[in-house]
Amino acid sequence: MSTTHIDRLRALLEPLAAQAGLDLEDVKVTQTGSRRQVQIDVDADGGVDLDTVAEFSRVVGEALDESDVMGSGAYVLEVGSPGAERPLDAPRHWIRAEGRLAKIHLVDGGEIVARVLEADEDGALVEVQPVKGRGRPKERRLEYGEVARARVQVEFNRKDDEQLDDEQLDDEQLLDEGDDDGAE
Repeated sequence: MSTTHIDRLRALLEPLAAQAGLDLEDVKVTQTGSRRQVQIDVDADGGVDLDTVAEFSRVVGEALDESDVMGSGAYVLEVGSPGAERPLDAPRHWIRAEGRLAKIHLVDGGEIVARVLEADEDGALVEVQPVKGRGRPKERRLEYGEVARARVQVEFNRKDDEQLDDEQLDDEQLLDEGDDDGAE
C-alpha cells in the first residue's frame, strides 16, 4: 500500500498538532509558479488565536525543514484556521458550532437552514428555521448519517439572547414611562 504526499505530511503533522493541543483539520499542497504552497488548517475547542497559529507555524516549519517530506524544492507554508464558514465534517465540528447557523444538505436531497443547539458523537439537535420567515422554528434531531454535507453560515445581524432581553427591558421601561405620563 503506497502512501500519498498528503498522507506523509499528515503523519508528520498530526503528532505536532496534538502536542500543541490542536486538531489538524486540513492539509493541502498546491503548485504556485515554481514553488509549492503548503496550506494547513488547525482548530481547537474555543478556537485558535494568532499567537497559537504563529507558534504552530514555527514548529511545523522546523519539522518540515528537518524531514524529507517536502523534498529539496522551495515551498511556502501557510497555517490558519478553517474560517467562519467552516464545513461540518466531524462530530467535533458540530460541537464547536453550537449556537451557530448552518446550511445542511441532507442525504435524501433536502436542504435546511438550522441553528445547532447541541451536538454529540452521534448527531445534533438543531432548530430548523422557517421557510421565508413563515411559522416558528422547530427542533429536530439529525443523525450524522442523514447529513450529506453542512457548512456554518455567517450571520451579520444576529441578536443574541442577552441583546434581545435588554431590548425587551428597554421597551418595557418605555411603556411604563408612557403609562406614568398618561396617568397625570
